[in-house]
Amino acid sequence: MARQHIDAVDYHAAGEPFRIVHAGRGAVPDLPGATVADRREAAQAPGAEIDRFRRLLVREPRGHRDMYGGFIVPPNPVQDGDAAAEFGVVFWHQDGYSTACGHGTMALGAWAVESGLVPAPAGGNGAVTVRIDVPSGRVEALVRVLDGGVADVEFVNVPSFSLQLDVTVATSRGEVTADLSWGGAVYAEVHAADLGLGIIPDHYAELVAIGREIKWALNDHPAARCAYNERFSGVYGTILFDRSGGDPLHQRNLVVFADGQADRSPCGSGMAARCATLSTRGLLRPGQTLRHDSIIGTTFTATIEELPDGVRPHIVGRSTHTATTTFVVDDRDELPEGLTLR
Repeated sequence: MARQHIDAVDYHAAGEPFRIVHAGRGAVPDLPGATVADRREAAQAPGAEIDRFRRLLVREPRGHRDMYGGFIVPPNPVQDGDAAAEFGVVFWHQDGYSTACGHGTMALGAWAVESGLVPAPAGGNGAVTVRIDVPSGRVEALVRVLDGGVADVEFVNVPSFSLQLDVTVATSRGEVTADLSWGGAVYAEVHAADLGLGIIPDHYAELVAIGREIKWALNDHPAARCAYNERFSGVYGTILFDRSGGDPLHQRNLVVFADGQADRSPCGSGMAARCATLSTRGLLRPGQTLRHDSIIGTTFTATIEELPDGVRPHIVGRSTHTATTTFVVDDRDELPEGLTLR
């Protein structure tokens, strides 16, 4: 009998899970590549050994179809005198590997401080910045500590920008318009009321189905191509939103990403993309705060810095440690990579 052991630390941010696993430790193989983006490509390569570990960590019985996580990897090489990141991360989910993850960045910031990887502020109060290299670039987690514990985390994203407004898309619920934007990945944004739906748990199954439909309908749209890296092209997720009482700065959303996964949180990178769209429409300006509530009622808030070609979102939420686990893979297991039921 042989067994493999995989150490993991679990967090959630506003209800969305994030599982942290080190590549190159224990049974988990290392990921080759000069950059985090290259390491993501290596993980996606046909027959990649590490992908077996992604599958068994997200699938039942160790995970579930909406599980999310990341492999900790070395940061990108330092260039132009920039400070090195504390680490890099290759994000993964049920259907593969993403280029960005805001809620995961919040979780990683909290984990880095609570684990001692990044020293907490002296005296147990204050803030510390955790620099993280992700496939879409350098992001930061500003971790605020109060009385020795993490109070909240501010996710500072890569530059985000509008790609195209008012794209017409035919759906099974009729023709609607979508806005395409970049927040570290490409998102399509659609007003849920235009589909006859609300962002409420009673509409959850219908929201997931139509969100998946819109993603694939727009996936090959010319505006969804990434000009600087074709590997990042295509629609990653659909943001279905409602305006709370008509206030453009208080919204409720459900982000349906990958191939039908639903974000329990307000979605960090999706909210960054939404910031870019609202800024382009003149509805969000520096000094104003956007509030996004999730379908389960949790909240992220965001402000923006204006950039020459877009905005840099600053998104604040909370992240909480939920488990420290050693998973076991037994060579006699009849389902060594787990299972998925949709």
